Amino acid sequence: MDMKLPPAEELRLVDEELGRLDARRAELLARRAWLLGVLYSPAGRPAAPFGGTAPAETSPRGAQNALLTLGGILLAVAALAFTLVSWGSMGIAGRSAVLLAVTSAALAAPAVLLRRGLASTAAAVGALGLVLTVLDAYALHRVALPGTDGTGYAAVAAAVLAGVWAAYGGLLRGLRLPFPAAVAAAQLPLPLGAVAAGGGPAVVAWAAVLTAAADLLLLARPVVLAARITAGASAGVLAAWALLTGGWLSVTSPWTGAPLLVGCAALCLYAVRAARPAAGALAAVAGLAVVAAVGGPVRAALPSDWAVPVYVVCGLALGALWRPVGAVRIPDAVRAGFGLAGGGVAALGVVWALPPVLGGLLGPADRSAGVWSGAHAEPVPVGYPATAALVLLLAAGGAAATGRLWGRWGAVVLGWALLTALPVVLELPYAAGLAVRLVATGGALALAVRPGALTRGLPEPAPAPERPAGAWGAAWTAGAQAAPVAPGALLAWTGLAAGSASALLSALDTRAATFAVLGVLLGLFVAAAVLGAGAVREVASSAAVLAAAGLAGAGSAAAGFAPATAGLVLLLVPAGTAALAARFRSAAVEATGVAVGAVGLALTVPRPAVLALALALGGLIAAATALRPERRRAASWAAGALFLAAAWVRLAVWGVTVPEAYTLPVTVPALVVGFLRRRRDAAASSWVAYGPGLAATLLPSLVAVWSDPSWVRPLLLGTGALAVTLLGARFRLRAPLLLGGSVLALVAAHELAPYVVQLVGALPRWLPPAAAGLLLLAVGATYERRLREARRLRERLARMR
Repeated sequence: MDMKLPPAEELRLVDEELGRLDARRAELLARRAWLLGVLYSPAGRPAAPFGGTAPAETSPRGAQNALLTLGGILLAVAALAFTLVSWGSMGIAGRSAVLLAVTSAALAAPAVLLRRGLASTAAAVGALGLVLTVLDAYALHRVALPGTDGTGYAAVAAAVLAGVWAAYGGLLRGLRLPFPAAVAAAQLPLPLGAVAAGGGPAVVAWAAVLTAAADLLLLARPVVLAARITAGASAGVLAAWALLTGGWLSVTSPWTGAPLLVGCAALCLYAVRAARPAAGALAAVAGLAVVAAVGGPVRAALPSDWAVPVYVVCGLALGALWRPVGAVRIPDAVRAGFGLAGGGVAALGVVWALPPVLGGLLGPADRSAGVWSGAHAEPVPVGYPATAALVLLLAAGGAAATGRLWGRWGAVVLGWALLTALPVVLELPYAAGLAVRLVATGGALALAVRPGALTRGLPEPAPAPERPAGAWGAAWTAGAQAAPVAPGALLAWTGLAAGSASALLSALDTRAATFAVLGVLLGLFVAAAVLGAGAVREVASSAAVLAAAGLAGAGSAAAGFAPATAGLVLLLVPAGTAALAARFRSAAVEATGVAVGAVGLALTVPRPAVLALALALGGLIAAATALRPERRRAASWAAGALFLAAAWVRLAVWGVTVPEAYTLPVTVPALVVGFLRRRRDAAASSWVAYGPGLAATLLPSLVAVWSDPSWVRPLLLGTGALAVTLLGARFRLRAPLLLGGSVLALVAAHELAPYVVQLVGALPRWLPPAAAGLLLLAVGATYERRLREARRLRERLARMR
């Protein structure tokens, strides 16, 4: 190949050559498969039933292997039955001669078969010979050595068989089964020998460790793949058994289990070189074994409350190797495994320390006594070890020492959990517990105000890829830059909400604590609103409004105000937020003030007179807000609705039942608003401008007319409807014309209804059908002219507004 070509041209030539080689290889493989088929089925494929051809479901070699395997199994079963069942019918010489002859023949036959090229048959017969050697060993024990210990004999027999099978495999290289069988048999001598010698669990586990070490040494030897697979699997099983035994001993007998665990750890670390894909997992297992080995004796020498901290310290010390230490060179996979093991141990310790955290967070919610009763809830769980706080502290320090952003997040969460758990584990006095909860809340609030503090000192993140210009590209870039900070801010706000709720619930035990906690929270939130920016300022301002509302409510309760009066006091909060919003323009503060005002109105509902006053005050606040240009539209409508509701409630309190007293206060302002709108927009429809206002009075009054026996209401309503109809006709306005005319017609019908009923009762029964028939005839005779008049009327209405 010409090495002077440009790299791109040379790469193209290499790809073409590789493609030709792949095609040639595929062609040769297809030819080989065809030749094998011809070789093992010279008579050709058998004809399919009914003269058709069907594809073979298995190859000749597969069928041959299946038959040989089945035959070997049957011969092994027959030999086993002969040995166990028919053994007693022959003398000692005959039995020995039969087994020796059969075993010798089975072991010698594969050599002849291999020379003739019958590898599969040789493998089947060789496997039978291996099974027969096991039966020979069993027979030797039953006949020649019946008094020998069975376990010890099994250990010796396994060692002898392993050696014999290995030598047999070395003589007949064409057989693949002897070497894996020899490796499998070699797993038994040491463990069985330890059991036969009366060794305890530790001795047997050490025998398993030594055997597994021999397996690992075999993995580095150039032996057949099947033997290496058998050695690797056996080493894993034996090591797992030894690890479980060592873990159990580290609890029951630490000084016995510690060396065993160290040996298992060394075994796992040595296996890292032979099992690179699983290097991290093996290193993690080794790390856990070391933690258990070191922590077991230390734990046994200390009180039981210190057990978890001891293991956490060991785990953090191991996890520190996750980062390079001086000149010590540890493979990356091993360091990662150590870090995983140490972090896992620390995480388990944190889980053990969680109950006090949950008790400190949720315990104040268990309020069996009343608010301000002076009774304090017992810490839950009671008597939990105080070392839980130490575990949280150690875990927080370990997370912060990682030098990573996720570690700092973890340190913040664990530090907050530590402060939450302290009142429980240390059984602090009531005031001290409140102070600790407020400190946790203040820390979370400080982090929420400055979430970028978590990333200070960390390496700069990779630059964000370029994006198209425009709003979407700018938003994406801003999100990518804020991504490292967002989780920390979320954690901070979550801790802030939980800490505030816990402190406030705990403060409800006494009156002084309630005012103190609410005052501190108000100060913290105001400070956060002043120091923060953007969304932080909005959220902190809203929280400050809620704290102020809480102080107002607590003050009302302390003064002994009724709920309705307390509702009036709460209206001070939306009044204040409206004044502040005019200066600081905070939508969140306004929305929170509106929510507090709604709560205040709800408290006044049981007393309608106070509710009317509250609605009027709310309307006044909304009217003051409407002075701001950006709030004029929404606030003016809200003010009108609140004033109207106040008027209605007051009328109801006075016992007024006349509907016009409720509807006219709506109609007059609505008509004025409609008139002003049509002055600004001459194209506005009369239905939009005047329809709602007119309908607000005309329709309820019309309903009242049909149930009112007096003549005054129909007269007044009819006069008003006539005036509205004439004004609509004069100014060519569709809504007044149709609404006024319809109401006038219905009022007239109501007034004439009694006389019509009397007239119909006096007329003959045949007269109404006759009149109806004449009407239909008249309409039919003048059909076209009536259509023309109807069309003309519709056009006139269409020209109106």
